[in-house]
This record gives sequence, structure tokens and C-alpha cells, in this order.
Amino acid sequence: MGLKKISKYHDDSRSAIFIVLPAFLGLLLFIALPFIVAVILSLTNLHLGSPLPAEFIGLEQFKRIFSDNSFRRALVNNGVFALMVVPLQTILAMSLALLLNNSLRGMVIFRTLFFMPVVFPMSLVAVIWMLIYAPGPQGMMNSFLSLISFGTWQARDFMHDPVMALPAIMLLSIWQGAGFQMVIILAGLQSISHDLYEAAVIDGAGKLGQFIHVTLPQLRNTMIFVVLVTSILAFRLFDQIQIMTQGGPEDATTTVIFESVHAAFERQQVARAAAMTVVFFCIVLAITWLQRYIVRQQREID
Repeated sequence: MGLKKISKYHDDSRSAIFIVLPAFLGLLLFIALPFIVAVILSLTNLHLGSPLPAEFIGLEQFKRIFSDNSFRRALVNNGVFALMVVPLQTILAMSLALLLNNSLRGMVIFRTLFFMPVVFPMSLVAVIWMLIYAPGPQGMMNSFLSLISFGTWQARDFMHDPVMALPAIMLLSIWQGAGFQMVIILAGLQSISHDLYEAAVIDGAGKLGQFIHVTLPQLRNTMIFVVLVTSILAFRLFDQIQIMTQGGPEDATTTVIFESVHAAFERQQVARAAAMTVVFFCIVLAITWLQRYIVRQQREID
């Protein structure tokens, strides 16, 4: 009997290894190894096209990037973008999911329409929104703002306005990404047992009480996942910047990824770009760890 248990244990262990192995290899090949290579390169002065050989310079690259005004502005822009987009996009997605979590006729069509922007490539979405943000009174956004403000709105060139460029990209990103969050939250809503709502009604809870005491607690894990993924995507902001503003005007929309890509592929400063990506990776890792720590503390309190 004992031998059978040991044999079954070994069989289960082999099965577990085979299941985990593809994911482990993926993490190793596409995350761990590139990060290690980036760390090594960031400690050198490698510059493609330079006749001089690469030399080890330690942390000098990190000192250089943090003394660069463009990189510091990119860090601030990434932070502001994440602080604004993540909560607003999550609230919008939650609202849409609650509205669409009904078994009314034609609801599938509305779910599809709200999810469609996620399917479109960002290059197409960015071009369409550039037309929406067209300068002058005839631009769609300027015309709309003039209409709702009864003519008091002064037409602006959003993409070349240091104040309006980043908020304009935030609006685009919220519109384009809310559908992805909506689908995940909608799946979470549909997994909540109706018995919990019936019990809440018996206890005298109204719609608001049901949302606070039933819906939100049951969606905790779903919301954790949504916020984590959205935060990472917010810090990966690049496509919109590359297509719409090229980091301008006056570095108002530049980001860490944009700076690193241009350093590597336009200026061929590979070591500098590697240092930027290492900083970016550490920031995202720290944010992820902080969110998980807060969630863990909240669970211990509950």
C-alpha cells in the first residue's frame, strides 16, 4: 500500500513538472534572460556604430539617465498617466459591466460594441483619434466642446498643446481599454451566486447595499487582477505616443518606453536604453509587489 502511494506521488510530481515546464521556459526565455542581458548591458557604454569597444562603467549609465531632463519627465508622465487612467478606466469598466449584466434582448450586441475598440490595432485607433483631435473649429472634438460649452470653448491643437496632449492620450486609452476590463468584470459578476443577493434582499439591503456588501466583496480577486494588468499596461504606454505626438510637445507626452526605444534604435545608445528598461522593470515590479502587499494586509484584516 505504501509503495502504491509513493508511485502515485511520483506520477503526480512528473505530471506537475510537465504542466509547469512550458510556463517556466517562457518566463526564463522571454523575461528572466532578457532582463539579465539588459542589466549587463546597462553596466557598459555600448554604442552601436562606435569604433571603440564596449567598456564596463558600472552605474554611470544610471547616473546619466537620471540627470537627463527628458527621462525624468518621462517618469513623471508615466506616473501621472497611470494614476489617472487606471482608476478612471476601472470605474468606467465597472459601470459598463453592471449595465450589461442583464439578460435583456440585444444585450450581446451592446457587449460586442463596447468590446470592439480592444480588438482594433492601436495604430488604427490612434489615427482615428488624431482625426477627432484635428485642430481648428472644424475638428470633431473642438466642435463638440464648443457645442456643449455654448461657444465659449476656444479651438485648440490638442496634439501640439503641452497642457492638453497627455490628457488627450489618456482619453483615447481609457476608451480603447475599458472594454477589456469590462469583459473580465462581467465574467466576475456572472459568477456571483444569486443566493447572496436574495439573502441581502431578505436582510433589507437595497441596490446600493447589495453592491457594497455583496458585489464588491465577491469581485475582490477580479478587481485585483484588473488593476494589476491595467497598471502594467499603463506603464507600457508607447504606441499612442509614437504615432500621435513623438513625445512632444516639449516632452509633454514622452514615456520611459518611448525614450528607451528611441535611444536604442535611433541614437543606437544600446547601454543607455538597457538602463532605462531596467529602471522601468524595477518600477513595474515594485508597483506589483506593493499592490499584492496591500491586498494581503487587507485579507488578514478581514
